[in-house]
Amino acid sequence: MKKISIISIVLIPILAILASSALYTVNETQVAIKLRLGEVVAIENEPGLKFKTPFVNNVVFFDQRIQTLDSAPEAFLTVEKKNVIVDSYVKWRIVDVWKFYISTGGAMASANLRLAQNNQDALRSEFSKRTIREVVSDQRDAIMATVKSKLKSIAESEYGIEVIDVRIKRIELSQEVRNSVYLRMETERKGLANKLRSEGSEEAEKIQAFAEKERTIILANAYRDSEKVRGEGDAESASNYAEAYSQDAEFYSFYRSLESYRKSFGQSGDILVLSPDSEFFRHFNPSFD
Repeated sequence: MKKISIISIVLIPILAILASSALYTVNETQVAIKLRLGEVVAIENEPGLKFKTPFVNNVVFFDQRIQTLDSAPEAFLTVEKKNVIVDSYVKWRIVDVWKFYISTGGAMASANLRLAQNNQDALRSEFSKRTIREVVSDQRDAIMATVKSKLKSIAESEYGIEVIDVRIKRIELSQEVRNSVYLRMETERKGLANKLRSEGSEEAEKIQAFAEKERTIILANAYRDSEKVRGEGDAESASNYAEAYSQDAEFYSFYRSLESYRKSFGQSGDILVLSPDSEFFRHFNPSFD
């Protein structure tokens, strides 16, 4: 009995260890590969409790959720041979675990390294075809779409990886390029400012010339109208004088002489040397009558 008890005490833990080593659990977020002496014998895609042969099979687990490859910023040359610093990331997940295990040895770090190299190569190729202006503003979405397409083709065929998305987080100019861009922007702005000033001066001259033309026309019309009114007034005045003269010629002659005297001797000290029998004094000289 003692021998049986001792054997039971020894065998029960051993059997428990063997039973526990023969069981493994696959979670909902995982996929597992069962290996036999390093050779893949089964792929477990369904979650649950699974069995294996102790000391013969070993199991490698992989996370089948979406992974993020956040690459370190890299410098790429544009078509103008200018450096830009690009910060990007890639979203991916395992879709073919057998191919993934064979190509990367099952190491996530190895997969990230290969995917990062392919991402850099694709970005370098796309940036080398474009100018700084295009990569910064106009064609950023086109670059991401093209890089995603290239990575998707390579990753699925070689690594069993599905590339879900490729994004460029930030594009920065190097200090040299930044200074060059600022200088070019300053030159462009100065050129635009000079153009606007020139157009403004031209427009101001047009407005001034138009105003001068309008002023000349207004003054000419006013002068014409004033001369017309003056002429009509002189004609009316002459007509009135003629009518008054025809009514009493002697009185009119006397009135005109008084007006001449007043104008001739309007200031104190005025002197006029004339002969006493001059026509100017005819109304003061009885001999004229």
